[in-house]
Amino acid sequence: MQAILGIFFHFIGGFASGSFYMPYKKVKGWSWESFWITGGIFSWLIAPLIAAYFTIPEFFDIITGSSSFIIGSTFIMGLLWGIGGLTYGLGVRYLGVSLGSSIILGLCSVFGAIIPSIYYYFNPKLGKDTISDLVGTSWGRFVLFGLLVCVAGIIICGKAGKMKDNELGKTHVDASGSEFKLMKGLVVAIISGVLSACFSFGIEAGSHMGEIANDAWKAANPGQGEFLFRNNVIFVVILWGGLTTNLIWCMVLNYRNKSFGDYTNSKKPLLKNYILCSIGGTMWFLQFFFYGMGESKMGNGASSWILHMSFIILVANMWGLVLKEWKNVSKKTTASIIAGIATIIISILLVGYGNSLK
Repeated sequence: MQAILGIFFHFIGGFASGSFYMPYKKVKGWSWESFWITGGIFSWLIAPLIAAYFTIPEFFDIITGSSSFIIGSTFIMGLLWGIGGLTYGLGVRYLGVSLGSSIILGLCSVFGAIIPSIYYYFNPKLGKDTISDLVGTSWGRFVLFGLLVCVAGIIICGKAGKMKDNELGKTHVDASGSEFKLMKGLVVAIISGVLSACFSFGIEAGSHMGEIANDAWKAANPGQGEFLFRNNVIFVVILWGGLTTNLIWCMVLNYRNKSFGDYTNSKKPLLKNYILCSIGGTMWFLQFFFYGMGESKMGNGASSWILHMSFIILVANMWGLVLKEWKNVSKKTTASIIAGIATIIISILLVGYGNSLK
């Protein structure tokens, strides 16, 4: 029953993450930077504060009572991760929900496994796997094999994107009405996949805050296990960093594109746009909220992460079909993207199985 609940929570989190961009596509008359940062205010500021307020008593005292090193390092990881979040939005903008999410999340899986293992090789910590563990053990080599399969899937998806680009010709607009720019999209997708790994470092850097929240909850609730929402206080600081990165860049774009007027232009559907952005931004944050709940029920971080990523890719590609992002392309191109996505999902399952062999 606990495993079923875990799968259910991961599905909700994956659905939220795979669907958060959909409300943004309904925003009318605003530049990309305007709706992205408006939704981001909810993603990286409002929703995390509300979640922490209702789940962790006196959470702000935990933050202010932490050392400047803990706050600073957590915030910096959030800054770097914020670039990954920013480029995720651009990747979806230029590649579409289906192709963009598949490539970015595939890369995130690869770098999310490799980068931390290299880091912990030089900075050993009990319970953390290193690159030597991956290379020197049977389960580790299975994980590395899964990552190689993931790279193959990304290459297949990239080839499908190139085929779509050629078939669109000079229009650079797909059947969903979205702009399609393959090279720009691939560049930002790679950046996003690499820097998204910094989120896990942010959680590690702020782990002391989570431990304080966990100890306080366990003292008040003896015999009930670990605190389900202890990371919510860490999310607040990490996402301040993410907000900073995205806010600076979006303000630069507002200035460059003369789009500051979007926020107050009464000729545009302001109320509707703000509501859509608030929904999209809140949905984005909910992926973390439900991920933590799912992990607590399944009791396996590696399996939880693999399941979470699989659901996001599946949901994102469902929306790609709904938006007709691959309509009017050849059967060969459609078959290529399906093969690429299937390969990425298989690779994620292989990595999860490898981790289960430890």
